[in-house]
Amino acid sequence: MAKSALLKSSIAKKYWMAFTGLFLCLFLAGHLAGNLQLLVPNNALNFNKYALFMTTNPAVKILSYVTYLSILFHAVDGFLLTYQNIKARPVGYAKSNPSANSSFSSRNMAVLGTLILVFIVTHMVNFWAKMHFDQNIPLQTITVEVMGQKQELYLMTNDGYMATSQVAKTKEEAAKSGAQVYIKNRTEFYNTQADVKVGEGYKDLYKITVAFFKDPKYGLIATILYVVAMGVLAFHLLHGFQSAFQSIGLNSSTWMPKIKLFGKLFAIIVPILFAIIPIYLHFILK
Repeated sequence: MAKSALLKSSIAKKYWMAFTGLFLCLFLAGHLAGNLQLLVPNNALNFNKYALFMTTNPAVKILSYVTYLSILFHAVDGFLLTYQNIKARPVGYAKSNPSANSSFSSRNMAVLGTLILVFIVTHMVNFWAKMHFDQNIPLQTITVEVMGQKQELYLMTNDGYMATSQVAKTKEEAAKSGAQVYIKNRTEFYNTQADVKVGEGYKDLYKITVAFFKDPKYGLIATILYVVAMGVLAFHLLHGFQSAFQSIGLNSSTWMPKIKLFGKLFAIIVPILFAIIPIYLHFILK
């Protein structure tokens, strides 16, 4: 009974809110470090290697599931806390001047958090879902010149190459065309005759990402919305970062000024760096 009451209490919710929020800040930093590779010229292979590692490494997979749960828990917990606060104060004060007593971020955390949740869902649909479930996801290729003629090659995870002209999309297509190799399970190259795996290609997430922000119809809109979403994230972090430390008790006069300064820097620098990526891809990358 006592344990149930603790889980339902606002104090417990604030603890969970703080811990999941701080974990998600760590995720943001790591995700940013990987995505900044998009700003490096001619870096498609390294970015796709990073994407492969992030989707296949067992330890990273576990952290990914923890991240998904943290996002859900953080969102639900935030809604519950907001509802609790509204319920606890059903009648507004006769005279109220909230801007004099609190920041814009602290007064609108629920709204900011909801907007961020919407962004996360759309972001996952456009990139995460394609990476994991799109049956037609392209594999990375390069074009080389051989004896005066251009040839397109698949890049393989074992540092080898496979001529695209020798590879069929399916086993059935290979049987009809006489192709020596066919693609199985979206990324695996199989010998048509022996039906054994001979290599694996890279899902070209770099190509998908660039194409998304350079789309002639929607690329500019996507870029603007992404930048706006990073502005919303900045406001959310401005209050949320320091609030998380206060919730877990690190609010001493010694530590709090340093935490507030670091939190402000984190809330400004991280969203700006994220926002630079789509701006670069849409306006600068050739």
